[in-house]
Amino acid sequence: MDEAVLIVDDEAIILNALARLFLDHDVRILRAGNGEEALGIVRREPVAVVVSDNLMPGMRGIELLSRVRDLSPDTVRVLLTGDADLPTAIEAVHRGEVFRFHMKPWVDEEIVRTVEEGMGRYQVVRSLRHGDEAALRSTGQMIELRDPYTQGHCDRVAAFALKIAEGLGLPEETRRAIRHGSWLHDCGKIGVPEAILNFPGKLSAADFDVVKKHPGWGADVGRQANLPGEVIDIILHHHERFDGRGYPTGAKGSEIPLEARIVAVADVFDAMSTDRPYAKGYEREEAMRVMGVLGGAALDPGLVDILLAGLIP
Repeated sequence: MDEAVLIVDDEAIILNALARLFLDHDVRILRAGNGEEALGIVRREPVAVVVSDNLMPGMRGIELLSRVRDLSPDTVRVLLTGDADLPTAIEAVHRGEVFRFHMKPWVDEEIVRTVEEGMGRYQVVRSLRHGDEAALRSTGQMIELRDPYTQGHCDRVAAFALKIAEGLGLPEETRRAIRHGSWLHDCGKIGVPEAILNFPGKLSAADFDVVKKHPGWGADVGRQANLPGEVIDIILHHHERFDGRGYPTGAKGSEIPLEARIVAVADVFDAMSTDRPYAKGYEREEAMRVMGVLGGAALDPGLVDILLAGLIP
């Protein structure tokens, strides 16, 4: 593994405690005792995740992570903080200098999960930034592997969405964005724990709140990877509802970008046609009937009609 996780703290006991968390993980751990030493490491080699204490002599952690962002924009930045500087840490998250923060004393499992999510995010961004069309598709397929029930989902969503695009006579450039957005619409699920993704029942309100963050997380990844705006719109808005009761923004009707409305129709149709941990999929005819009911509420009715017309033999 080329990419590393860099831990930064001025106390050796903290560095050792954090490093021990990853003894049984396939992660290369680097250590630095201060900000300048950490920046030297980031300049020399690829670093996927930096986990830094905030209150250190000399350069504080937030300043370090801000400079890491300038040196290596794809590196995921995590801050350890105490009660006294919590407001500063929250502001750093809002400004984009920090991906996540953890309070001291930390919870071991939460630190490990954040680092694993950060490494996944780093790899996705790098794949998207430097990849061709085949790489975009393989990235979508890689994310599907975290949920065995969605195998082939991104390809099927793309096929259904392109049927709608063809029915609308959309230009090739827009169809390309729809194809790429279909493959990547769930890329934000890289931040959702697998235990939630594969839970065989109704999620708790807290777990569903985590799931509802994935469009925003995915859009952040898309922006970081410099994806086209239409693709980012699909990632961000594919769970909006036509009646305005969706997430994450509550947009409704034509406020939702057309490309996202198209992918939403394709996504819902494939989801209800496929077995999931919490429900068995409908047969094709029943799925088409339910789609007709959802038109005008969850989904754009005109786009539903175009898809259903294209599915009729």
